[in-house]
Amino acid sequence: MTIQRPPSLLQKLDARSRDIFRHIVETYLDTGEPVGSRTLSKGGIDLSAASIRNVMADLTDLGLLDAPHISAGRMPTHAGLRLFVDGFLEIGESGQDDRTEIDARLKGAGRDLPGVLKEASSILSGIAGGAGLVSSPTEDVAVRHVEFVPLTTGEALCVLVNDYGDVENRLVKLPPGLPQTALIEAGNYLAARMKGRTLHQAASEIRNELSEQRAQLNAAASDLVERGLAQWAGELPGQERSLIVQGQSNLLEDAQASEDMERVRQLFDVLERQQGLLEVLDSTREADGVRLFIGSENSLFPLSGSSVIVAPYMNASKQVIGALGVIGPTRLNYARVIPMVDYTARMVGQVLGRRGQE
Repeated sequence: MTIQRPPSLLQKLDARSRDIFRHIVETYLDTGEPVGSRTLSKGGIDLSAASIRNVMADLTDLGLLDAPHISAGRMPTHAGLRLFVDGFLEIGESGQDDRTEIDARLKGAGRDLPGVLKEASSILSGIAGGAGLVSSPTEDVAVRHVEFVPLTTGEALCVLVNDYGDVENRLVKLPPGLPQTALIEAGNYLAARMKGRTLHQAASEIRNELSEQRAQLNAAASDLVERGLAQWAGELPGQERSLIVQGQSNLLEDAQASEDMERVRQLFDVLERQQGLLEVLDSTREADGVRLFIGSENSLFPLSGSSVIVAPYMNASKQVIGALGVIGPTRLNYARVIPMVDYTARMVGQVLGRRGQE
C-alpha cells in the first residue's frame, strides 16, 4: 500500500526528542487527553520530569506540541500529527477481521451500484468511527438502451440503460402540444447513435449534428434530444455528481467541551456543502495511493480540527472513477484507518469491475 507523504521535520529531532514526542502522540491518540511530564516519566521514559519538560518545551517551540491550558500537559498540533504519521507510524495491511467484514458486507450489497456505494460508506463509518464518504463514479459506461416515455403530467421520462444494467431516469418538461411522434423520433435517433457507445463518446457527435442541422430532425425532436443529453450528462441544476455520507452521528461521540461542539457544528456545515467535499475526494484521482489531510492542511477544514483519509477506486480497466474515505477528529487510529480505507477502495473497484464483466 502507498500513502503520499510530504517532507518531514524528523531530521531536526535528536533520539531523546523523538522518543518523548512519539510517547506523547501515542498516549494522546489513545486517551484523547493532554500528556504531562509526570505521566511520561512513569510510562517508560527514563528521564526526570524536569528533563522531560525541557524537551517538551523545545518540541512546543518547533510547533509540534501545544498546551491547551496553562497547567495542562501537551498534545500534538496538526503539524505534530503529520510528523508522527510520516516518521513513526508503521502502516501495514488491514487486519484480517476488518478485511473479512469489508468483503462480506460488499458481497452482500450485490451488484446494484447505489447499494454498493452506500454500503461502502457505511463500512468506513462503522469501522473507522468517523463519517464515511463515497463519491459517485465518473465512469462512462456504454449505453444499452435509450428512450423517451410520455407521462400524463406534461413531462417525459428520459430513460437510459447502460451495459451494467443501471437505469438513469430524468424528467423533462414538454412544450404544450408536442406530438408523440416527436418523442419516438428523438428516441430512435438517440438509440441509433448511442447504443454500444458511452454517453461521452456519443454526445459530442450528436451535438455537432444538431448544430449543423445534419440530424434530419424537426425542431421539436431536436430540442428533446438536447434536453435528454443535458439531463443524462448532469448539466442541468440538481443533476451534479452525488456524495454518499454515512455516520455523521459518530462525530458527536467525542464532543464534550463547548469548543468540541463548535468543531462538530463546523464539520456538519462542511458535510452539507457536498461540492467542496467532492473536490477533496477528486483530488485523489491523480494520487498514487491514500492521501491524508490533517486539520488546516486542507482549506475546507482550517477550523474543524478534523482529519480526512481518502483513496481512489478504479474500474476493471484500472481507470480511477471515484474516491472514498473517512472524515473524523484528528485523534483517529491512523494505523488502522489508513489501510482500511485503502482496502475498501480496492474491494469497491473489484465489485464494480465484476459488474462490467457480467
